[in-house]
Amino acid sequence: MEIIRVGMGEYKTAKAPAMLVSFGLGSCVGVALYDGVRKIGGLAHIMLPDSSLAGKKDFNPGKFADTAIEHLVAELKNGGASTKNLVAKIAGGAQMFQLKSENSVMMIGKRNVEAVRRKLNQLNIDLIAEDVEGNYGRTIEFCCETGKLTVKTIGHGIKIL
Repeated sequence: MEIIRVGMGEYKTAKAPAMLVSFGLGSCVGVALYDGVRKIGGLAHIMLPDSSLAGKKDFNPGKFADTAIEHLVAELKNGGASTKNLVAKIAGGAQMFQLKSENSVMMIGKRNVEAVRRKLNQLNIDLIAEDVEGNYGRTIEFCCETGKLTVKTIGHGIKIL
C-alpha cells in the first residue's frame, strides 16, 4: 500500500488502496474528503482559517481553510470523484497553549475548526465525523480503501472515525 505524507499547508489526493497521512496536528485541522463510490480520497493539512489577510507574495492556498478545501475538491473532481458523493471527516484544531486572555484571535484551533465547518457547509459536503479541539496533538491516517480516518494521540488513545 502506498503511504502519502501530507505536510503543513499541503493537500493531496489518492485512490484506493493508498493511505494519506498527516503528522503533528496541533491547532491545524486535517480535512479528509472521500468519494466512497469511486474510492478516491483527499487530505488537507490546514494551518489558518482565512486567506483574506494573506499577502499575494508566495501565497499558498493549502494553508487556509477557505482555499485549501476548494482546491482539494477541484483536484478530487479532476481525479474522477463526484462532488455529490463527497463526505468529510476532520480532526485537530486544538488549543495547544494556555491563554490568559479570552481573545478569539489567539484561539487559532477553534477558529480553524469553525472555518472548515463553514466552508464544507458552503460546498454542501456533509461532515460525518470529527475529533476536534481539546489541548493535545493528533496524527491522522486516512484509508482510501475504507474511508476510515484513524486519529492517533499521546495520552488520549486511538480513535477510528
